Amino acid sequence: MKKQIFRSYGTITLGSVIFALAFDWFFATNQVAMGGVTGLAQILNLLVPQMSVGLLAFLLNVPLFLAGWKFIGFHLLASSLFAMAVSSFAIDTIAALHTFAPMDPMLASLCGGALMGFGLGLVFSQGATTGGTDIVARLLKLKFPWLPMGKLVLVPDGVVLTLAALAFGGVETALYGAVAIFVSGRVMDTVLYGLDTSKVAYIVSDSWRQIADALLRDQERGVTILRGQGAWTGTDKQVLMVAFKQKEIVQIKRVVHDTDPKAFMIVCDAHDVLGEGFGDYQKEDI
Repeated sequence: MKKQIFRSYGTITLGSVIFALAFDWFFATNQVAMGGVTGLAQILNLLVPQMSVGLLAFLLNVPLFLAGWKFIGFHLLASSLFAMAVSSFAIDTIAALHTFAPMDPMLASLCGGALMGFGLGLVFSQGATTGGTDIVARLLKLKFPWLPMGKLVLVPDGVVLTLAALAFGGVETALYGAVAIFVSGRVMDTVLYGLDTSKVAYIVSDSWRQIADALLRDQERGVTILRGQGAWTGTDKQVLMVAFKQKEIVQIKRVVHDTDPKAFMIVCDAHDVLGEGFGDYQKEDI
């Protein structure tokens, strides 16, 4: 149990530091607007330069954490407070230790968004957030559980980008920020959901029994038999449904083709596959 907690907080620490590095390296240096509370802190820092971005982000997060505690629970609060503290401290520490050279804003947006999304994905994977609009996205997730976190984060971030356009006095900064947030959302969803590279295949064949037996015997994959009917011929058909890992797709196709070269097969992406041989349901899954 202790080892699991240590590993979880180690992952949160790594993700928080990566998040801070992305901000200092790509966003702050190149004046690319950032979403979330860190983006608000970036705006306020223009008005009150005596206060660092990390400190402002910490102060702005306090009321959001108090609001989120009631709806999300203590575990998320504790781990998120830790993530927020580490990311806020890392932002100021990295900025104090090293000044990054400016680069092309579009390159900064793409690379910064990817790095930030990777860091946030690591933090979110452990049931925590870095605070700010991440908590807002978590609360929205309770209301809209079918939407991925990367898309939910875009909602509050869009508001912050609008304020950034006004504060920086130009829409370019906000547009670069929008590109970064889009890339961040895609990378975040890849870290959270894309690692579950499962597939589901639907197979229609007159040799359905032989194919099913081969899949059960050779691939050790469960097969579900669905009843179907050809719309043109009206003939009853048996449709095989089988879920499998991405790495097994070549063997699955080979089994089907070797058994019946004329078999009709559809392979689809499948996420959050639960059950024997795959994942287990977790209450805190996002």
